[in-house]
Amino acid sequence: MSIRNLQYLFCPKSVAVIGASNKPSSVGATVLHNLAEAGFAGAILPVNPKYDTLDGLRVYPTVASLPAAPELAVICTPPATVPEIIRELGERGTRAAIVLTAGLGAVKNRDGVSMKEAMLSAAQPYLLRILGANCVGLLVPAIGLNASFAHTGALPGKIAFVSQSGALVTGVLDWAKSRNIGFSKFISLGDSADVDFGDVLDYLAGDADTHAILLYVEDVKHARKFMSAARSAARSKPVLVLKAGRAEEGARAAASHTGALAGSDAVYDAAIRRAGMLRVYSTEDLFDAVETLAHARPLTGERLTIVTNGGGPGVMATDALISDQGKLAVLTAATLERLDAVLPATWSHGNPVDIIGDAPTERYVKSIEVLLQDPQSDALLFIHAPTAVVSSSEIAEKLVPVLRNSSRTAVACWLGGDAVARARTIFSEAGIPTYDTPEDAVHSFMQIVQFRRNQDLLMQVPPSVPSEFKPDIARARTVARVALAQGRTMLSEPEAKIMLAAYGIPVVDTRIATTAQEAMRCATEIGFPVAVKILSPEISHKSDIGGVALDLETPEAVKVAAMAMHKRLSDLRPDATLEGFAVQAMARRPEAHELIIGVATDPVFGPVIMFGQGGVAVEVMDDNTIGLPPLNMVLARDMISRTRVAKLLAGYRNRPAADIDAICRTLIQVSHLVSDIPEIAELDINPLIADGRGVIALDARVRLRQPETATGLERLAIRPYPQELEESITWQGGPVLLRPIRPEDGANHIAFFDALAPEDVRLRMFIGMRSLQPSQLARFTQIDYDREMAFIATRIKADGGSETLGVARVIADPDNVRAEFAIIVRSDVKAQGLGAILMTKLIDYCRRRGTREIIGEAMIQNTGVLNLVKRFGFDVRSFPENQTMALHLDLQSSVKAPSLLPSPVRE
Repeated sequence: MSIRNLQYLFCPKSVAVIGASNKPSSVGATVLHNLAEAGFAGAILPVNPKYDTLDGLRVYPTVASLPAAPELAVICTPPATVPEIIRELGERGTRAAIVLTAGLGAVKNRDGVSMKEAMLSAAQPYLLRILGANCVGLLVPAIGLNASFAHTGALPGKIAFVSQSGALVTGVLDWAKSRNIGFSKFISLGDSADVDFGDVLDYLAGDADTHAILLYVEDVKHARKFMSAARSAARSKPVLVLKAGRAEEGARAAASHTGALAGSDAVYDAAIRRAGMLRVYSTEDLFDAVETLAHARPLTGERLTIVTNGGGPGVMATDALISDQGKLAVLTAATLERLDAVLPATWSHGNPVDIIGDAPTERYVKSIEVLLQDPQSDALLFIHAPTAVVSSSEIAEKLVPVLRNSSRTAVACWLGGDAVARARTIFSEAGIPTYDTPEDAVHSFMQIVQFRRNQDLLMQVPPSVPSEFKPDIARARTVARVALAQGRTMLSEPEAKIMLAAYGIPVVDTRIATTAQEAMRCATEIGFPVAVKILSPEISHKSDIGGVALDLETPEAVKVAAMAMHKRLSDLRPDATLEGFAVQAMARRPEAHELIIGVATDPVFGPVIMFGQGGVAVEVMDDNTIGLPPLNMVLARDMISRTRVAKLLAGYRNRPAADIDAICRTLIQVSHLVSDIPEIAELDINPLIADGRGVIALDARVRLRQPETATGLERLAIRPYPQELEESITWQGGPVLLRPIRPEDGANHIAFFDALAPEDVRLRMFIGMRSLQPSQLARFTQIDYDREMAFIATRIKADGGSETLGVARVIADPDNVRAEFAIIVRSDVKAQGLGAILMTKLIDYCRRRGTREIIGEAMIQNTGVLNLVKRFGFDVRSFPENQTMALHLDLQSSVKAPSLLPSPVRE
């Protein structure tokens, strides 16, 4: 359940307070007082059999005695009473409730069922939505709703604040009020028994009163729901997250380096980034970032120019920028020449631009006008320390029109106290983010940069994978299932490499020998030099017991090494079982880098992928990053770029760059592997060596577990590409593939759009468009397969490439009740039955998902679509005032695709 009936929670016309009281400091008394104090215009209905009136309001003894069903109920009664009250409210017709009561999980009824479970069971038949339990409540200042027991109200504004912590709710309310910060919604989730982050994000994404969303997160219960809602919301407005619990309490026991390194906070960080949200690390940062993002111009890059009237503050700002991995702009020769003309000879002649402490107002204006036109600068930081030469407020008044009329982002730092207070006010009122220190100003700029990076990940269309691969899923799955059937959860190294090879990941030739003598024979067959590694299910890290020997040149050397390993195993780990030895070809790549690519299973977000610097010191180096599958080339490159080893991979001195595309392909192949094989719990490729010739996996380790379901898709936080929906047909005498759209279809989608006649574009988009904007292209090709679908018809061209012939798209509401569709076929292949084929597939898909109805809209002139949908049984209604037709298909009826449609040959 998602946004169903949440309108009654956030915009009720009447509120009942169950457990209202006049007992001082009680929850019931506080809620009743807050509702009246906030000026709620709707009916307030107190319920308590002990009173006749409270605060001048008539009190009703029971829910049944209320004159009408309240749209919202606030429950402040003991835990044992809550389920029955919810049932009574549902029967009356109430569809939303706030349960402030704590302890529902600890109290059980006579059947041993907790009051929390009983409450949810009571609400379910009526689709009654519950905020809480154990929450502070809800405030919607614009309608005078303060349904909480907070000690103070909230000012109206455009920010929504959502928190799991009740204590933080009251603290932030107090803090924000003192700083004149207002809210559109102020929500305490409490235990999130029903309404959770996913539900609230879905609602707020479409809330016109909310311009930015702030989240205080302690934990997420439903990862896929959260990720879907967060990605959707972040496309329309800034979503900022303050995540608690960054410090790890202890290393988690794991059979792999990846399992030990992939801490929960790093996974949350990856999820926040992947969803296009911005993470901050303090409450003050949370609200500072909102102000900064609200007034920031769109960034075209990350290069910052610093202008100051003092060298010291400029150096401090530069230090802060470099420390935060920021980029200082390198001014062009033309800009330096223009600055020479307006600045004294003693100016800094570089960035930071020190215009000297005696600068009059005119010098500020002219220098900043020059800097705002530099093509190698993307943003400006203005720093001013007060002087006796000119007043700070005069400078502020002259600079405001210059900065406001520029397309560049500008942030300011007015150093000092009373002397610059008026200047700060002038800048703030003009919408120019203003800070007290250079470090704070730089930090705010880097928040803009990080937000842009995260949004780019959400919006950027990836290129096709440079080398397509077709995995041997059956082979990899067989390896996993055979091992589990034998009672083993750890694959041998050769088995792990078989699994990797099935997904196109290059591995060295590796063979198993059960004895030292057999190891000699294997080495001779492979060819020298070779490496020998010990095989023991109890030994995860072979080098810890001297279980690895490299560069063995002769059969005798192999025998000696194997026997020595056996002895060391017996001496150091007498409990361990020797299963044999892995003999593999030596990969002599002297200029290669040792990397690690791995998989761990997070208890909340499921499988996650790690990339970083590898080798035996991987945990000591601690140079790694986390990403959520599925990956594409853009996401893979981003993962690589966030590590220190990325600089080495780019090449240095006489060492050539590594093949970054090959590393990205390996990350994508591992992403496919973990998505397809639900038995994988942990995986290590360490080391994966990489150089200019490509990559090769030297060692691999895989831990298995029994999956909960056959496909295991439920464990993934983001649903991967649904390959099972692909369908090959014969159309117009040739093969055509009907399949879901992929992010990599961006280039083909542009070609498809360009091939449409202008009138067809107007009829589909309702306006004339010459080209697709990058954000539109990303929205069309990067879809959330959990909530929307776009089927394309594609075929192979004569040159071996592919082309898109048509697309049918449907987007369901979060509750999967209603789905809106659109369809278009390339102009040169219209009226040949392809639209009907795509429409059939779309309707069949919606029926299988349980969607109740399909809706759409078409212009009156779009006779092609209107005739098509009528053949499928759509109800078509005219709206002459806006020249459109409303389209509706009830999927609960038994209407099927019409028999007069062409019958494509399914292969």
